[in-house]
Amino acid sequence: MESTLGLEIIEVVEQAAIASARLMGKGDKNEADRVAVEAMRERMNKIYMRGRIVIGEGERDDAPMLYIGEEVGICTRPDATDYCNPEELLEIDIAVDPCEGTNLCAYGQPGSMAVLAISEKGGLFAAPDFYMNKLAAPAAAKGKVDIRKSPTENLKILSECLDRSIDELVVVVMKRDRHNELIKEIREAGARVRLISDGDVSEAISCAFAGTNTHALMGIGAAPEGVISAAALRCLGGHFQGQLIYDPAIVKTGLIGESKEANIERLQSMGITDPDRVYEAEELASGETVLFAGCGITPGTLMDGVRFFHGGARTQSLVISNQSKTARFVDTIHMFEEHPRTIQLR
Repeated sequence: MESTLGLEIIEVVEQAAIASARLMGKGDKNEADRVAVEAMRERMNKIYMRGRIVIGEGERDDAPMLYIGEEVGICTRPDATDYCNPEELLEIDIAVDPCEGTNLCAYGQPGSMAVLAISEKGGLFAAPDFYMNKLAAPAAAKGKVDIRKSPTENLKILSECLDRSIDELVVVVMKRDRHNELIKEIREAGARVRLISDGDVSEAISCAFAGTNTHALMGIGAAPEGVISAAALRCLGGHFQGQLIYDPAIVKTGLIGESKEANIERLQSMGITDPDRVYEAEELASGETVLFAGCGITPGTLMDGVRFFHGGARTQSLVISNQSKTARFVDTIHMFEEHPRTIQLR
């Protein structure tokens, strides 16, 4: 899968990032997302594959493109046999977020990315459009920290695993009312808190890279993005756990269905019989082969954002594979004109 799709999926996230970056700072998050979706889908449909969107542009929304269940790739077209033999191609599941951190892009803030994860059919958890309590940590703490333990306990464990004092640890938490007690406990335990407004995929992945000064991600965010984070962290050997949140009283901000009881019924209708189950990264991204790709829209901890120059643009992407056990940072010059007047190297 990696040898046939590796470069292709990089180009998919690059095109989404470039499209969205053109609207960076213009204050229109919906339009930034729309153009990213269109660009991602257009490039994806040029790939010789049989793809199915399992996490896309909204389970409840009537999204016209990259909706859950949509088939993508040349070999899903009605005239597919004119281009390939669909039966010879591996069926793959795809989780996408063409503009992760739409607000970040709209207001020119750091951390917005175009991201996707792929695996063979059935290899990615089809997360409902709910919230998820998440815990991400470096590989040294994998299987030692646990989302069922208190933040204070996990910080002590993390401190031992990383051979750092607790006051040297930085925990990323989304700035939401639901996290007020979490933030208070982290600070009382002695660790430092870095608050973000959106975009927890980038921060979860950053936990697995030394030198990012991100040692853990804690708190509740969107469940679909949790699966994408889990895919990347599984490939990197990092720690990730997620637990679905179905009670509106816990979320406090954002939409999460009509009631706790209605949400439980909805989960059961999707085959999720234990709504309180804690999922490990290997369960959320269970496929034999898992690939993650992301491209910076605005500058972030891991990647630079899209930089335009006269006649072209420069992007930085990250592709992670559990097959080759690699994390590749890809720096790309895109030439929109045949002979650009300048090519930006820095």
